[in-house]
Amino acid sequence: MRYLWILLGWLLFQNTLLSAPPVLAPVVPGKTFEFPEDHGAHPDFRIEWWYVTGWLETPANRPLGFQITFFRLATQTDNDNSSRFSPDQLIIAHVALSDPAIGKLLHDQKVARTGFGLAYAKTGNTDVKLDHWTFLRETDGRYQADIKADDFTMKLSLTPSQPLLLQGENGFSRKGPKAAQASYYYSEPHLQVSGAVSYQGKDIAVTGTAWLDREWSSEYLDPDAAGWDWISASLDDGSALMAFQIRGKDDSKIWAYAVLRDASGHVQTLTPDQVSFHPIRTWRSARTQAVYPVTTRIRTGETEWQIAPLMDDQELDSRASAGTVYWEGAVTLTRDGQPAGRGYMELTGYIQLLTM
Repeated sequence: MRYLWILLGWLLFQNTLLSAPPVLAPVVPGKTFEFPEDHGAHPDFRIEWWYVTGWLETPANRPLGFQITFFRLATQTDNDNSSRFSPDQLIIAHVALSDPAIGKLLHDQKVARTGFGLAYAKTGNTDVKLDHWTFLRETDGRYQADIKADDFTMKLSLTPSQPLLLQGENGFSRKGPKAAQASYYYSEPHLQVSGAVSYQGKDIAVTGTAWLDREWSSEYLDPDAAGWDWISASLDDGSALMAFQIRGKDDSKIWAYAVLRDASGHVQTLTPDQVSFHPIRTWRSARTQAVYPVTTRIRTGETEWQIAPLMDDQELDSRASAGTVYWEGAVTLTRDGQPAGRGYMELTGYIQLLTM
């Protein structure tokens, strides 16, 4: 769900580059995913990301939320430019840590053009790097994340415990009423996490669960889109839930989707008319004055979910890298009034509308 903000944040930059940009690959139905190749980069597409969110627990049973995200962006410069300094691909990364004891998000961001071994997204398998931040998939399927941010560090191992979840129609994920408004999209729910975090002078061993989203596309959202609300959750009973809605500039629902896979592997997908988001409580950022619906009720078919934040202030200011501000944070879920699990929610378009 995140690609449009990143793309638009670099749109002005792209338009100042040399002419004769390369033709980007389209997203079309019927793709057959091939692994491990599709775990790696797809440089013929405009944008893609490796997006990890999850919950950690300290030895003192304190909950923490975390986010690690790497984006690859094709700048559409002329491929005939042979200079090693030509910025044909950019790598952007966001990392964050949520600790209710601190009360606000710790976060950092980086951006650089690929090259010289300092920033890259390799093909063939997951292997992305930006300076001293790395995310690597090993041959046994385990992921290794090593992040040294300004205010914290994270060194985490993430082990799959369930099969991949292809989103949409076998990985073809619609993002709007037009078929071209789509991405290739798969998730890895219920990743088992172990490792350590360090901040405020403390080194803390952690365990937890995480969700990995992999998505790539060359397309824009609907021109009337203002932003989106998105949630993923690894539920207590072994189920996996993902739901999103794309909001119009008049606050209407342009598109929506949800998927629920139970512990036995049965998958239920829900169409736009079966998915709705209903704000319950908002929080106003003192920094940006943006107002976010941090407590929300979501209906997926006959099921009602209530979403509540680990803490209110999980706003991430990425204007130095991606040109926007958004809320992304750890949340708890109830299902029909009963505790159901933990996940992450993303809210965009609440400080500024998308502009095309």
